[in-house]
Amino acid sequence: MSELKDLKQLLHQAAYHSIEIERYMDPKNPAILKFDPELGYLHQEHCMKDGADGAVTAGTYARRGGHRSMINYADQSCRINTYGDSYTQCAQVSDGETWQEALAANFREPIRNFGVGGYGVYQAYRRAMRTEAMKDLAAEYIILNVWDDDYMRNIDAARWVRVAWMCRDLPRGKKDGYPVHGFPWMHVRYDLAQGRWEERPGMCKKAGDLRKLVGKDNYYNAFKDDTVAHLYCLREGGVAPVEELEKLAEAFGVKVNLRNARTRQADAKKLHIAYGIHSTMFVVDMFRKWCKANKRKLMILLSYDVPTVQTYAKKGTRFDAEFVQFLDKEKYTYIDTLPKIIQDAKLFKGTIQQYCEKLYVERAGAQVFGHYNPYGNFVFASTIRRDLIDWLDPKPPAYRQ
Repeated sequence: MSELKDLKQLLHQAAYHSIEIERYMDPKNPAILKFDPELGYLHQEHCMKDGADGAVTAGTYARRGGHRSMINYADQSCRINTYGDSYTQCAQVSDGETWQEALAANFREPIRNFGVGGYGVYQAYRRAMRTEAMKDLAAEYIILNVWDDDYMRNIDAARWVRVAWMCRDLPRGKKDGYPVHGFPWMHVRYDLAQGRWEERPGMCKKAGDLRKLVGKDNYYNAFKDDTVAHLYCLREGGVAPVEELEKLAEAFGVKVNLRNARTRQADAKKLHIAYGIHSTMFVVDMFRKWCKANKRKLMILLSYDVPTVQTYAKKGTRFDAEFVQFLDKEKYTYIDTLPKIIQDAKLFKGTIQQYCEKLYVERAGAQVFGHYNPYGNFVFASTIRRDLIDWLDPKPPAYRQ
């Protein structure tokens, strides 16, 4: 893989090709993602060869609300809605193999799945605000699942800036090339002048506006002044402006030296994570206040990728320690699955790597993270089952006297 030199190279790499956008907008061959000006995109029905052992997985979605199709007890009233990214959506498994469906079968009551692959915590929150306003889809109990990279996605004006660089060796600009995504969406940023967080709109009002991001010059001009793009460029070893980022670091109390070429990359990663975690604190605070005002109950659920699980198993360290401390200090209701998964792994005779291989679909390059396989979703459901039973009042039908 090529090394990143500067911001221009990063944004030129991300620039959409005309054939990619026209392919996405072709009405005769609908894409699996439907454009949305606020959320960037929503899922549509898909059938892909991306499952465990090369399985072709199928995902279908309800017309009303757009949640993933419910299988178990779907004809009964639903009091639990789940929001988050692909680890909530349960990418790479078919309908009925998700952790929600494993729980629904056990609880004997339905659970809705509003997860969308690629979403951050803020985008999941915006999805919830839209959905919970619908009387027939609103739920008393709301689960917000927060995964490894979700923190940083809150502050992305367009996640494609990062994804395109991670996927830089994939075919681009060809008829059968990699299908683009990561469209501009609503996001949050810290306003240094005002000393507060603010919610910002996406830059595309309609799908046709994506054509304005076709071509290197257009994409570069759209994001050249974006401080998060600057931060990611530094994190990947490139050169980018640092003045605003230094002020952000000071505001968050993070000690970094972004002018030192030797330490800049590690310090940029440190600041990126801190920015993401602080943005998530802001988002969950908004969500909890809304839930309290509307008589809903909120559960924060923490889930993790393979590298984080393995690092915690071997070293006992975690990148999100500050966020967990925040949840404790502010007395949030939450489930931390990291120590729970490690506890389960200790019952396994093999290595932590072998344990993870049992739970996750094999990673298929930078573009596929490697989600839980059907067995992994069952283990995840089992890990959080007892906490959810104790949270629900009345308890699920299967656990009532």
